[in-house]
Amino acid sequence: MSFQNMKAARDTTIGKLLAAAETAGGGEKKSYKDEREWKPTVDKAGNGYAVIRFLPAAEGQDVPWVRYWDHGFKGPTGRWYIEKSLTSIGKDDPVSEMNSQLWNSGREEDKQVARDRKRRLHYVSNIYVVSDPSAPENEGKVFLYQYGKKIFDKIMDVMQPQFQDETPVNPFDFWGGADFKLKIRQVEGYRNYDKSEFADSSEFLGAEDAKLEAVYGALHNLGEYIDPEQYKSYGDLKKKLFEVIGETEVSNTHTTAESVVLDEDVPYTDTPSTPAPAAAKSEDDDAMSFFAKLAQE
Repeated sequence: MSFQNMKAARDTTIGKLLAAAETAGGGEKKSYKDEREWKPTVDKAGNGYAVIRFLPAAEGQDVPWVRYWDHGFKGPTGRWYIEKSLTSIGKDDPVSEMNSQLWNSGREEDKQVARDRKRRLHYVSNIYVVSDPSAPENEGKVFLYQYGKKIFDKIMDVMQPQFQDETPVNPFDFWGGADFKLKIRQVEGYRNYDKSEFADSSEFLGAEDAKLEAVYGALHNLGEYIDPEQYKSYGDLKKKLFEVIGETEVSNTHTTAESVVLDEDVPYTDTPSTPAPAAAKSEDDDAMSFFAKLAQE
């Protein structure tokens, strides 16, 4: 879709986005040092502030976000399992299947293991950094931004408001979107985004086509996040899983047990059900960065 076609079709976008919110997205393959990715900065007290603008879908993409799941846990061997879940692309995943087996065993200790290994949800969008007081060099640039369900819910709230006196807003729209004021607090050792909010609807960059088209041309392609080739095979993941948990595979991991989906909204959740290691509470709230560093040690 060209810039001009995107501009002409903007009045049909909210409905398509709301429908897409019900579908699964994909995963990624990139270094935790990806220079395309923006992360908010916090002070020593764990507080931070920035203003960003969510951007529309790039040419050839249907929606301006992708979502994927991963697993990150330490096994009894002391090794880490840090892998994207095949459920992100609609396939069976050995950890999810083993979690179903554990959950259906009837043993509370097995349920706790399944909780510890639950899926973690991530969203990724293109953003424009309007204001970043702690890193002003980021201002005026387009980045990828990973965020969790808390922030995604705020996006959904403005697209489908609950009250009659509220007008639906597509926050990804150049002309009728809104800046997002990201307000970070440290609450009980974890980052909290409850104070974050959208400003009033406004035209982006003065609605000047030349500026908007330049930003549109700088959007990063999210296609890699839904590319099955970027995921390890079921067999490779199963092999890694058994190595991490220190067990010998005695039968196929596929199970006829009732499927149980266990999700955890980390690293962006306010109160994770399982406390993260102390290192995960550092200034970097990107769990993939944390686990990737551990994997290299």
